[in-house]
Amino acid sequence: QVQLIESGGGSVQPGGSLRLSCAASGLTFNWYVGAWFRQVPGKEREFVATISRNGDIKYYGDSVKVRVTISRDNAKKTMNMEMDNLKPADTAVYHCAAENTTTTSQNANDYHYWGQGTQVTVSS
Repeated sequence: QVQLIESGGGSVQPGGSLRLSCAASGLTFNWYVGAWFRQVPGKEREFVATISRNGDIKYYGDSVKVRVTISRDNAKKTMNMEMDNLKPADTAVYHCAAENTTTTSQNANDYHYWGQGTQVTVSS
């Protein structure tokens, strides 16, 4: 049974930083492309970042580019995302996702496995 479990969310002030983590189990992690998406109530999931199976290819959403760094540790079956200079507009539930494919994707519909999400709130 594949499981993705996010952690690291919380409440921070504007300009602060957070490190989100996604722990995977039940899958051969290095066969899977990984990604982070975020969602606010009433809106579709928004692409944040994606990383290739071996971590050499990374893409970021325009709204977070420069402020976010995605990484992975295949030996530990984890995927992380460092978020800096957080803004109130970054407030959302952040989900990690994984798909057994060779190609990264910014489309949520391309990912089969999802975590339950972790809340990030940016407020003064």
